Amino acid sequence: MRTLSERIELFKSSDLYPVVSSEFCNGRDVCDIVANIATGGAKLVQIREKHLSDAAMFELVCKCKLITDRYQMLLIVDDRLDIAMAAKADGVHLGQDDFPLKEAKKLAPEMLFGVSTHNAQEIRTALADNCSYLNIGPVFPTRTKSVACGDLGLEKAEELKTLVSCPFSVMGGIKEHHLSMLCSKGFRHIAMVTEITQAADVEAKVKQLRRIMKGCSYE
Repeated sequence: MRTLSERIELFKSSDLYPVVSSEFCNGRDVCDIVANIATGGAKLVQIREKHLSDAAMFELVCKCKLITDRYQMLLIVDDRLDIAMAAKADGVHLGQDDFPLKEAKKLAPEMLFGVSTHNAQEIRTALADNCSYLNIGPVFPTRTKSVACGDLGLEKAEELKTLVSCPFSVMGGIKEHHLSMLCSKGFRHIAMVTEITQAADVEAKVKQLRRIMKGCSYE
């Protein structure tokens, strides 16, 4: 089992942050998508499922963990602390209406906890609660997740990142053509859903996205 510090260091060393949801896999098996992400070289993956039964979700996360363990990747589960703990995943990504971060950390002190943030106050709260990392978004319009604030836009995302003193990712409507621009603005961990999971060749797409990120000059 990794320690929290080991998990944070692995997150810091990552670049692309694939998020996998069965509804955006074009009918393909989630485990196959995760395996292709792994062979593409990503260092972490998040499983986001909103409509599975508890039993099906637990089974899926356990199957995915076999893959992420083989490739020494971080496995992060969206929302479900109970399933993440039972499946011995590396972390949980919490939304603003999910289980409170302070209480979650008491239950799983060595687990990586990410928090979705959309404004300055949410960022300050996540930092005060000692999140492992946070996500800023959605940067661009997206159909994979509905939030009341709408998309932030690049200028606002840049403004918000100046408030962050922990590792962070950005997400929301990000496509391949956005990568060079985002990297040039100092965004080092970029989360993507459909650009990866709906690609005809997921492994090749992950390699291409990571190649672009590696070739970027960061602020």
